[in-house]
Amino acid sequence: MSIKKISKDQPENFKFNDKNLEAAEKVISNYPEGKQQSAVMALLYIAQRQNNNWIPLSAMKYIARYLNMPYIKVYEVATFYTMYNLAPVGEYFLQVCTTTPCMLRGAYKLVDVCKSKISQNENVISKDGKMSWMEVECLGACVNSPMIQINDDYFEDLDEKKLEKIIESIQHGQKIKPGSYKGRKSAEPENNRVTLMDSKNA
Repeated sequence: MSIKKISKDQPENFKFNDKNLEAAEKVISNYPEGKQQSAVMALLYIAQRQNNNWIPLSAMKYIARYLNMPYIKVYEVATFYTMYNLAPVGEYFLQVCTTTPCMLRGAYKLVDVCKSKISQNENVISKDGKMSWMEVECLGACVNSPMIQINDDYFEDLDEKKLEKIIESIQHGQKIKPGSYKGRKSAEPENNRVTLMDSKNA
């Protein structure tokens, strides 16, 4: 797993668009008076989504001013958590889980697909500029391993051919469908459920 580095190419300015400004205000309203700075993680996430999946330094400074907190504190949060991207990753960011359950069920075969179809190394944007990939720790979908996360969505029960098809769909501008690629619902057994058959919530 590679270490994320801050991009040398940084935009000078950043500010929330009207939609995200409204979203930020809604998040902040959930905190009591004097505790608004606790919204920093959510605002960093909003900034990342607005800025094509990565957070420039100008966004960190903007959020620091917006929350009336020291810039260094926002910087510390953004650089500590791996869910924040500090350099461009492309429109589609593929995170390949290689923790034990996924590894035992073929995660490194998915890594090989990423190397051949996207880029040989992690955190390097593909030649078409659309995507990049990296190895990550457990994403919490062990029952549906091997799996990957693309932006905000999970793609589960994968193998090499299925991942190749997903990547090719992205390359051709086609919509990709998240969820299980074995057709099961959520984390139900591979061979269909045998219990709770009468439950409406199952």
